[in-house]
Amino acid sequence: MDLSKSLQHTITQHASTHCNTLQYTATLCNTLQHTATLCNTLQNSVILCTTLHYTATHCNTLQHTAVHCNTLQHTAVHCNKLQHTVAHCNTLQHTAAHCSTLQHTATHCNTLQHTAARCNTLQHTAAHGSTLQHTATHCSTLQTLQHSATLGNTL
Repeated sequence: MDLSKSLQHTITQHASTHCNTLQYTATLCNTLQHTATLCNTLQNSVILCTTLHYTATHCNTLQHTAVHCNTLQHTAVHCNKLQHTVAHCNTLQHTAAHCSTLQHTATHCNTLQHTAARCNTLQHTAAHGSTLQHTATHCSTLQTLQHSATLGNTL
């Protein structure tokens, strides 16, 4: 029985050691599974982080593009204002040229009015001169008649 007890003790000890080894292995396996799960989670986080980095870079590019677009819109508005100003300036230049022509025409018209007034004065003077000439002729005729009548009375 001693041998049986000794064998039983050895088997028990061996079983106990084996059981401890299995428990340690199971714990180690659980730890490895946990580590593998954590590693998969970290890999997924790295993929997510890479995606987020790409998205952030793309967002920055879009923001830069939006700023550039806003600058171009501002430039277009400024350009339209300048085009309007140029058109207004061209209209003013055309008006100034037209005004200059009108001033020249007005000066010419004033000269013509002055000439017409002078012509009217000369016509009036000429008409008055014709009347004077007619009167002088009439007067001369009367003097001739009077002279004739005086000669007729003397004879």
